[in-house]
Amino acid sequence: MAVLIDPPRWPAHGTLFSHLVSDSSLAELLEFADAHQVAVRAFDHDHCDVPERRHADLVAAGARPVEPSELVRRLVASGLRVRTPQRTPKPEQVLAPLRAAWHELMPGRPALGEELLSRWQEPHRHYHDVRHLAQLLSALDVVVPDGASRPVVLAGWFHDAVHDGEAGTDEERSAQLAEAELADAGLPADEVAEVARLVRLTTEHRPEADDADGVALVDADLSILGQPEARYHMYSRDVRLEYPRVADQMFAGGRLRVLEALSSREPLFGERTAQRAWSVQAGRNLAVERRRWSKLAGSDR
Repeated sequence: MAVLIDPPRWPAHGTLFSHLVSDSSLAELLEFADAHQVAVRAFDHDHCDVPERRHADLVAAGARPVEPSELVRRLVASGLRVRTPQRTPKPEQVLAPLRAAWHELMPGRPALGEELLSRWQEPHRHYHDVRHLAQLLSALDVVVPDGASRPVVLAGWFHDAVHDGEAGTDEERSAQLAEAELADAGLPADEVAEVARLVRLTTEHRPEADDADGVALVDADLSILGQPEARYHMYSRDVRLEYPRVADQMFAGGRLRVLEALSSREPLFGERTAQRAWSVQAGRNLAVERRRWSKLAGSDR
């Protein structure tokens, strides 16, 4: 078992790139990458893309040089190769299905749907973009197989409509946006109030156990935690990219507090279907990410 690197033969951004992989585990790849200052953004599902200037020093650090054919063969044999259908979709791939979903939800308000989609496509978003919205809506179909209520689905559309990286403030402003836009759209006042209430729940992700709609929304919002590890670590990467001006050590401390709060929840998911679908993998994913940020924060807890 080893960390492998192929020759820098892949052109991009004015240089050549190598692929850095582990034929043992993603945890091994991420640990090696972190230890040797490979940029967080370099991770891509089953490998890290590293520029030619890093090839020699990564080999000196212990990465084993191999030809591309051997690298792929060993990655496939390890079971870590991620094929295109299992990869995080590109933003443009989810736009047409999202527009169709909005038309079904609010057929008389296409302009509002486009306004929301434009918000979800703001350039500073890396995780909290249209792909997260699509993931949440898809996860609702798992949690509520018979179909979630309109307020729950609308809360999904609005819950990160404002996202400036200010926890609590973003959710409150998203709820206020929902109140204003949905009242203008002519929804009944009690339905508007319910959408706003649900959006506000995504601040702490702690609905009451008997709040079926709240549990459904929160479970769907957290469903990324229980995705296959390659998808999960793309999520982790993208969350980091949303805070480019925050130093690694400071980010690590804040991220650890979030991860520890999630890891301490019992159960993590409130609905039994969600528990069965995502709990076990979520525990594994959170443990790996906690170890990563613990080391970068200066401790190994």
